[in-house]
Amino acid sequence: MVDIYDYDLVVIGSGPSGKRAAVQAAKFGRSVLIVDKGAQVGGVSVHTGTIPSKTLRETVLNLTGWRERGFYGLAYRVKHDISVADLHVRLEKTLEYEVNVLEHQFVRNQVTVQQGLARFVDPHQIEVLTGAGESHVVSADKVIIAVGTKPYRPSHIPFDDKVVIDSDGITRIERLPRSLTVVGGGVIGIEYATIFSALDVRVTIVEPRETILDFVDRELVADFMHQLRDRGVNFRLGTQLESIQFELGQPVAILEGGRRVRSDMLLYTAGRTGSTDQLNLEACGLQADGRGRLKVDPKTFQTATPNIYATGDVIGFPSLASTSMEQGRIAACHAFQQKVPNAPEFFPYGIYSVPEISTVGLSEEQARAEGIPYECGIARFRETARGNIMGLQGGMLKLIISLETRKLLGVHIVGEGATELIHIGQAVINLDGAFDYFIDATFNYPTLAEAYKIAALDAWNRITPRVLDEGNDNIQPQEERSDTTVAEIN
Repeated sequence: MVDIYDYDLVVIGSGPSGKRAAVQAAKFGRSVLIVDKGAQVGGVSVHTGTIPSKTLRETVLNLTGWRERGFYGLAYRVKHDISVADLHVRLEKTLEYEVNVLEHQFVRNQVTVQQGLARFVDPHQIEVLTGAGESHVVSADKVIIAVGTKPYRPSHIPFDDKVVIDSDGITRIERLPRSLTVVGGGVIGIEYATIFSALDVRVTIVEPRETILDFVDRELVADFMHQLRDRGVNFRLGTQLESIQFELGQPVAILEGGRRVRSDMLLYTAGRTGSTDQLNLEACGLQADGRGRLKVDPKTFQTATPNIYATGDVIGFPSLASTSMEQGRIAACHAFQQKVPNAPEFFPYGIYSVPEISTVGLSEEQARAEGIPYECGIARFRETARGNIMGLQGGMLKLIISLETRKLLGVHIVGEGATELIHIGQAVINLDGAFDYFIDATFNYPTLAEAYKIAALDAWNRITPRVLDEGNDNIQPQEERSDTTVAEIN
């Protein structure tokens, strides 16, 4: 007897991975239902996470004239007296556009969308509770859980969503603080800390570990932290937050050892937890970990219950919109026995701080840990004509190169446009290319992308032995430089 289901696929959540999974299955001719508890589609990515934070960042950089300060000085402003209302105007327009695009995409692909809270009845049946208090049960052959995450809110932190807030609340603040304490030196904390610093808010970052952004190349982090300290950001590293008190309406972070950090507002960003607590996972044979995350097969994203998959932030690292979309596509392909090519080995990681950070491939620390003989090549953005035109004082690009094969192992960038520039290095790494490509390639002039050539030449000078014998012309000097740079090649 063949079971008859209401839908071939039910996707719980409409964020990046849920959207991609639903559309991919629909393109296979499958009937698809998306259940999302939000009033609008898009999930955390559109409404509280990726899109709001990146829109806030771009708005701040534009209104403050941040990109022009290299020429016109620290006092330069496009708009004085920037208010929260100024920040919200662009955000509302952006979110409206993103929602419209998603809704149109679902209609075009004949994906049904149901607003409501999903709860498992069994592995194939899901109860949908609507906002009006009504409920009905739908059945599906396959299910993909793509519910995303929410900020971790431990009980000892006195959140009031006004002066002690989490990363969901930061885009809904009613006033700009004069000072801000950020608890947590992870990606979210660093992004918001640097965005508010660009608004000339006095920022202090509290992190219990001795370092921030542990997965990023250490030399890059050192350069990044130098830029932040240079503009007045304070770090309290290796220091545990013990409690938060209120004095005259202001939050005061009490650190171990008795240190106190007072500010107008405190942002707590010490992790996130999967939004799985209302799914009734026991009914479908699944169990989340202590942070609400689900365990899956890393190649297929199938859970321990064969017809159920999980994708996106709810399965943990890397928790990127870009990788989440690929996870959704792969899960849909596997669920309906469709061939899918293997994903590239290396994907880029972007941190939308001020300045940006982006990385792909091995860091210097990873190459050393794996025992790979390597060399590095470094370029500073100020060494390019484009960097000089833009008035850039900071920014660097670092290449990690195998001494045995000359293959490019990693690219690490901090500075303007890092999240765009990284894709050049990503392509070369995933195509198993050598760093010599950058030496021989012709780049548009003037561009920041020329930093790849500068860094490659920097590495070439250390990798390639000098041959002084008059009769040996096997090694051609690569020291010729265009007038686009002022870097010295020794």
